[in-house]
Amino acid sequence: MKIAFMGTPDFSVPVLQNLIDDAKYEVVCVVTQPDRPKGRKHKLTAPPIKVLAEKYNIPVLQPEKVRNSGAVIEILSFKPDLLVTAAYGQILPQSLLDGPPLGCVNVHASLLPEYRGAAPIQQAVIDGQKESGVTIMYMVKKLDAGDILSTVEVPIHDDDTFGSLHDKLSAAGSRLLMKTLPDLAAGKARPVRQDENRATFAPSIKHEDEQIDWSKPARNVRNLIRGLNPFPGAFTYLDGKVFKIFSADLTDRKGSELPGTLIVESDNVLFVATGFGEWLEIKECQPAGKKRMSATDFLRGRTLDSGTVLGEKA
Repeated sequence: MKIAFMGTPDFSVPVLQNLIDDAKYEVVCVVTQPDRPKGRKHKLTAPPIKVLAEKYNIPVLQPEKVRNSGAVIEILSFKPDLLVTAAYGQILPQSLLDGPPLGCVNVHASLLPEYRGAAPIQQAVIDGQKESGVTIMYMVKKLDAGDILSTVEVPIHDDDTFGSLHDKLSAAGSRLLMKTLPDLAAGKARPVRQDENRATFAPSIKHEDEQIDWSKPARNVRNLIRGLNPFPGAFTYLDGKVFKIFSADLTDRKGSELPGTLIVESDNVLFVATGFGEWLEIKECQPAGKKRMSATDFLRGRTLDSGTVLGEKA
């Protein structure tokens, strides 16, 4: 089976690797996003999926907009039997969806129809869900709304972050795809229509969504922190400057202090008040202009008075 693969970030890498490793499939081309500036020096950097494809001398296409007719013609010129996408990052035009004889399937990191959209992993953690999963479905013009071919459930543990759940779902999705393809190739697939009444959405996380609201319950705040770790990081303000928090633990501490109030214990333990008289212990943070560090190292490096309140921008 000839496969055209479309993907961009790290999530896509295990999916493509499994296709490359299986002799039953020939990846005839890889389509990914253009190289983008990255880091403080804005160095032009190739997407992870491009790096993997070039390792195996697979032709790589990087159209700025895949809906461009020239891009569609170029992809279909490889005569793929099937198109597989995994976190590609663009909506595909109908002319491309109609091209491969076996259609186009997507590896989506949620149990559809829940969490359609660009940020299903982050949102599931932020929402405090206990379970996520991966869905393989046919692609249609409507966002993540195609018929479902297969699913696999993945539990979300209390210590999971966006990063750890991302890796588990990526691995689960790559395995699920390989289990699904034989039936698809043999015409034995039994797609199931999604229930539109159960559809929920997880759009891209905006910058304002990343700011911590200290008036919320401690668990809600912690879930936001978990859902944005390792990036982009949940943030607040300390002395008017951005202060990111990457890890925090629930505590039994109670009090009536203003949400966002910091308490420093003598053994370099840092607590912050949240809503409803609850408290979190800050475990890992990143002051403005500094690297990520433990709260203990942060307190060793500066004097911080108990009673300081987080959240006010300069």
